[in-house]
Amino acid sequence: MGTTTPPRTLAEALRARGDESLAGLLRARPDLLNPVPNDITQLATRAGTRASVVRALEHLDRFALQTAEALAVAPDPAPYATLLSLLTGDGLDDGEQRDDAGAAITAALPGALATLREQALVWGEDDRLRLVRTARELLAPSPQHPSPTGLGPTVAEATAGMSPGRLQEILAEGGLPATHDPVSAVAALSSLFTDRTRMAELLDTAPVEALSVLDRLVWGPPYGEVTPNPTPPVKWLRDRGLLLPVSTRTVVLPREAALHLRAGRAHRVPEPVPPVVAAAATRDPQAVDRAAAGQAFTALSTVEELLKLWNGGGPAILRAGGLSVRELKRAANSLDVTEPIAAFWIELAYGAGLLASDGEPEERYAPTPASDEWLDLSAEDRWTHLATAWLAATRTPGLVGGQDAKGRALSALGPELDRSAAPDVRRRVLALFAELPPGTAPEAETLLRRLRWERPLRGGAAPSPSTEGTDLRSRLALWTLNEAELLGITGRGALSAQARALLDEGPDAAAARLAPLVPEPLDHVLLQADLTAVAPGPLERPLAETLSVLADVESKGGATVYRFTPGSVRRALDAGQAATDLHAFLAAHSRTPVPQPLSYLIDDVARRHGHLRIGSASAYVRCDDEAVLNEILADRRSTGLRLRRLAPTVLASQADPGSLLEALRDMGYAPAAESAEGDVLITRAGARRTPPRTPPVPVPEGPPTPDDTLLGAAVRAIRAGDTAATVIRKDTSEDPSSTTPSGSLPRTTSAETLATVQAAAMTGSAVWIGYVNADGAASQRVIAPVRVEGGFVTAYDHTADEVRTYPLHRITGVAELAEDGKG
Repeated sequence: MGTTTPPRTLAEALRARGDESLAGLLRARPDLLNPVPNDITQLATRAGTRASVVRALEHLDRFALQTAEALAVAPDPAPYATLLSLLTGDGLDDGEQRDDAGAAITAALPGALATLREQALVWGEDDRLRLVRTARELLAPSPQHPSPTGLGPTVAEATAGMSPGRLQEILAEGGLPATHDPVSAVAALSSLFTDRTRMAELLDTAPVEALSVLDRLVWGPPYGEVTPNPTPPVKWLRDRGLLLPVSTRTVVLPREAALHLRAGRAHRVPEPVPPVVAAAATRDPQAVDRAAAGQAFTALSTVEELLKLWNGGGPAILRAGGLSVRELKRAANSLDVTEPIAAFWIELAYGAGLLASDGEPEERYAPTPASDEWLDLSAEDRWTHLATAWLAATRTPGLVGGQDAKGRALSALGPELDRSAAPDVRRRVLALFAELPPGTAPEAETLLRRLRWERPLRGGAAPSPSTEGTDLRSRLALWTLNEAELLGITGRGALSAQARALLDEGPDAAAARLAPLVPEPLDHVLLQADLTAVAPGPLERPLAETLSVLADVESKGGATVYRFTPGSVRRALDAGQAATDLHAFLAAHSRTPVPQPLSYLIDDVARRHGHLRIGSASAYVRCDDEAVLNEILADRRSTGLRLRRLAPTVLASQADPGSLLEALRDMGYAPAAESAEGDVLITRAGARRTPPRTPPVPVPEGPPTPDDTLLGAAVRAIRAGDTAATVIRKDTSEDPSSTTPSGSLPRTTSAETLATVQAAAMTGSAVWIGYVNADGAASQRVIAPVRVEGGFVTAYDHTADEVRTYPLHRITGVAELAEDGKG
């Protein structure tokens, strides 16, 4: 696609590119594909729109952006040497350090320029480099939007509208010959400011205070306010054109003068080389892996505890969505963590599809059916499931407790926590970890500096106003560091081997790395005489579930301590277990003999369990032992229950059965609830589940990156449309001298259209058609016909990347495609 004629427009520059280069542009800027442009001209127009240019600028690294900023203040077009000079300076103030910086800039500039060209932000040959107009407007200086370089307008721009008499006064003060031509006067003043020798002589005569004023303006902002009677130093600068009026109270340092004072540099500190991520500490890689594995196991235990906490139905959902502050505090207390960390675990379980809304009229959060499947997985597979969900999630727990743009509090599981940049930041942070040797913990500040260099505009300093603050990307990075340590991605501040495998090879490889480091579940506990049981490690799921009903967790750590109490034993009996079942369970799963106090406790609670029966009258108490009922009636604590005797063995109450049951238990009895038929009701540990739910879908950051198939089809469609729009085709009419105007839809007869699409369906080739839809809108499309019948053609539409059916009577005409790579 090469050409010997220099391109005159961006469209011509794009037309001269090869297919691979066009595909690279569409891959770097996928927003240009929605929808697929009809031709190169439309592609160039779309690439120059403000929204698209801002998005492209936001994805530039620091030096590529500095290169674009230098082009924005350079002449248009600018030779390569001028651009290089703006980045390195004119060399007159160079020392050894400046020489090193200049060499680095010289080496890095071709790569930065190639990036800008690939993204269609710069076009033209090296002797005529042009920044696209929209980017120049975004990056060029103005009083309302100062240039990122800190440079002001040129002399010509600043003196536009200035009276010829005032120009003559400035020329006289600067020792320049008078001229009555304003253009010549501006040129003479510009020439003075760009002449190193004459400018040095002029500044040698300046008062010291005037030089101080210039020092304050030289690196920006270049604008300053003056009074109607300025001080002598300011008057001296203004009389010689070193400060030019913008309004009655504002002056500006012209660009040419500022560049002289800067030694020709557009930026105070060019940054051609990315900052190095320094090491904060180096540790034994095996110790890092073990620490990360230990934290991964803690993460699994915490999520399991959360699911168990909400197993019977979790907290209610706020009307505006999310979790209330009180419920978050309650969860934090139950998990024995701080509220921000509790918010992280809740959001992680939600993002992994383990928690969701139950969808009932009074909505509550509850575990999903997928949580049961997750609990059945091995520890390493459960961890990879959580880690994979965390990497892809756009929900950001670090925002919980903050405020949205309207000042409303952001709650856990609320609707305003998605930040589309989060997955990209997480993966980039971990990629920087992975670039360090195993066992190396990076220094957080240098890591943040590297991220800011890679995406300087993504933190909120974009040309358009930001709605998120000044450094979202840095906050996301800091949250990533904390969350990665909590989840076991990192251990002791360094990336673990299992996390490296997850990033490079996938979940299966990560699970294989983690498996040897995770303890095997145990099938036994150690019973002790003080009514406790010690689990020296993780327990098998059935054992853990039964033991959690029979005993209360007293402490956690490397070993878990369970305590047996009358209440916990009664809980097991309420769940349908008999005393003999409990004795057999403990004997089968204890490596130590069952202590006698524990056996006595079980028998004593079982003997009294169910002696009292609670049913619904509104509520009643039934007991075969009249003495027990007499004791209850005589107890002052039962006054609030408003009990009265209906029969020697029955008491009635105005309280509901549940309240009566709890009140008598608080009084030290062990009543059991019974059904209307008189059978004991078994209250097993509740397991409330939501209907099947899919995990929350991450909010994408702009259009997704297209795959190679779509890119190839899009490039072919654009080439075909461009050929149709720029090449004059012979009309198929009988008049050989007639032609089809350039850019119009193809026109063929119905018979020719039918014959051509049938032939294309038989050969499997693609054709270019003109199509008018039911609303009368005309479009150009590239289709590969599959079937032609019944007045319709079914084809794969390369432009829309899907199979569609078109009525033949709406096809205006058909034309053959140019060969791939031509046009």
